[in-house]
Amino acid sequence: MKKQLFFFVLLLVGTSAFAQKKQYTLQSPDKDLTITIKTGEQLTYAVTHGNTCVLAPSAIGMKLTDGTQLGQKPIVKSAKTQSVNRTVKANIYKRAEIPEAYEELTLTFRGNYKVVFRAYNEGVAYRFETDFSKPVIIESETADFNFDNDYQAVIPYVLRRAGQEGDLISQQFYNSFENTYTHTSLSQMDTEKLAFLPLLVELNDGKKAVITEADLEDFPGLYLRNVNGGQGLSAVHAGYPKTREQGGHNNLQWIVKERENYIAKTDGQRSFPWRCIVVSENDKELADSDLVYLLASPSRLEDDSWIQPGKVAWDWWNAWNIYGVDFPAGINNDTYKYYIDFAAQYGIQYVILDEGWAVNKQADLFQVVPEIDIQELVDYGAERNVGIVLWVGYAAIDKDMEHVCRHYSEMGVYGFKVDFMDGDDQMIVDFYYRMAETAAKYNLFIDFHGAYKPTGLHRTWPNVLNHEGVYGLEQAKWDNNSDLVLNEVTIPFIRMVAGPMDYTQGAMKNANKNNFAAIYTEPMSQGTRCRQLAEYVIFESPFNMLCDSPSNYLNEDECTQFIASVPTTWDETVVLDGKVGEYLIIARRKDFRWYIGAITNWEERDLYLDLSVLPNFGAKSGQIFRDGVNANRVARDYVTEQVQVMGNKVKLHLAKGGGAVMVF
Repeated sequence: MKKQLFFFVLLLVGTSAFAQKKQYTLQSPDKDLTITIKTGEQLTYAVTHGNTCVLAPSAIGMKLTDGTQLGQKPIVKSAKTQSVNRTVKANIYKRAEIPEAYEELTLTFRGNYKVVFRAYNEGVAYRFETDFSKPVIIESETADFNFDNDYQAVIPYVLRRAGQEGDLISQQFYNSFENTYTHTSLSQMDTEKLAFLPLLVELNDGKKAVITEADLEDFPGLYLRNVNGGQGLSAVHAGYPKTREQGGHNNLQWIVKERENYIAKTDGQRSFPWRCIVVSENDKELADSDLVYLLASPSRLEDDSWIQPGKVAWDWWNAWNIYGVDFPAGINNDTYKYYIDFAAQYGIQYVILDEGWAVNKQADLFQVVPEIDIQELVDYGAERNVGIVLWVGYAAIDKDMEHVCRHYSEMGVYGFKVDFMDGDDQMIVDFYYRMAETAAKYNLFIDFHGAYKPTGLHRTWPNVLNHEGVYGLEQAKWDNNSDLVLNEVTIPFIRMVAGPMDYTQGAMKNANKNNFAAIYTEPMSQGTRCRQLAEYVIFESPFNMLCDSPSNYLNEDECTQFIASVPTTWDETVVLDGKVGEYLIIARRKDFRWYIGAITNWEERDLYLDLSVLPNFGAKSGQIFRDGVNANRVARDYVTEQVQVMGNKVKLHLAKGGGAVMVF
């Protein structure tokens, strides 16, 4: 009898386990992308594009500190599908209307959780949803990205800062998400280094996959790591801060001294961030992705009409180097009035007071240096239709956020550039949302610096106009070794997939490869003058800086007038052509004008544009800024003239490190 009972129990267990070895498939609307989800011992998914393997079976899951493990031996209670086809309106974006079409599969599992999968034509995504009655503590997340070959990848490694406490991995959680890219095979990745997102993997058939995340809220950001030198990547998250103290740059940061052995404390009933993969057949598709924006939570503002994107005259990059004036240049009201007068002359909407207006190392935004009278500058700017924006440090505004926002809003300040968060643990991510919401309450906009990549916050809180999280032109002040020209023809295909970026272009002192030198107080750019102009079209940036000195711009009136005239948000965007690390051509429309920007690497090249792909394009001629005949020798050499459109075709010649920009 005992033997028979034992056999019967085994039979039941085996039948139950076998029944849960299920497979589900989900296809994109155009049927090119297929997600295959399998249950069993561990929940996995795989992705193909046509006959190309994008992702080999990869495990997903979450582990709670109470021992609950989502995704392990999952038992499916129900499977629900839906199709969505709609248009999303966007006021502050690269297009006014975004078509959104996807197929969705929601698997509900025993244990009060779901996993939602989506297949778009341009990529795939999944997220966990939980329905627990009490708050939970997340110990870890499993998010693997396995590949069927040892593909080449384009990787932004974390730059580890010297002197940090903890092991080699935890030291890297304190970083500014800025680095150039390393091109290597997956198996040759440095197993002791974290990679921040987005990250690109080169697949077969010329296809590429960019891995990132969206709707990051109340959860730490995602890093990837090659743990064992194989062909796969695994998720890593910063632990929740256990103890932290004020310090870092000028006492403006919160420095984590010890972390918990878990990554998040959060509500039991919630949706977690999307893990997403943008898939392209042609490189140019990556430079025009909408996936992160579409996956983000919709706007939480009832009215965003008060938010005014635009250009801003910036002081810090050019080191306040104005000349031909009768007062000492520096952090004082006379200097900023000069900036305001310059902005007013060219119709530039804002002037920023970067670091230095508040008393150094006090982290107190009500202690203003005696040389600055903010109210006087606000009033002076208001008379000239120029708004004032203030740079603030993370710890300084975090400790008194409500009071600071109310005070400076009442004074007439338009927004803040918030800097030096330098991390993305759950506490820092929560700060972004509190900052965005509090600023919106007082009609203030935000530009995040020292920031992780965008994850759609600019849709959820449209007053968040920009993010840094990019190896930008500021590096030209001190970095003699990096190839910024190569970087600039790489980031639009990877970093810009996540959203807008504050690259801070606009240098009027330009240098070719042999003549460049990093000079902190009198910086220059790499590449030609026309490259700098074209980047105002190439780079997405609703709050877009003019990095150079007003005095230099006044001496370059023609270029300055053009820069000031380029919009910062768009009605339509079409990527005409491009290849990662080589060149890019983007067309953007605002009202009845098309702007077309082109940039190249250090290779001189001829490009042929077919403008017939632009909707309702009927122009026969337009204005062009192009590299001059001597631009390979003297980078600032350029020509502006009328360009003729012959049968919707235009030919461009770009110098080494060059660019061109046209307006029709």
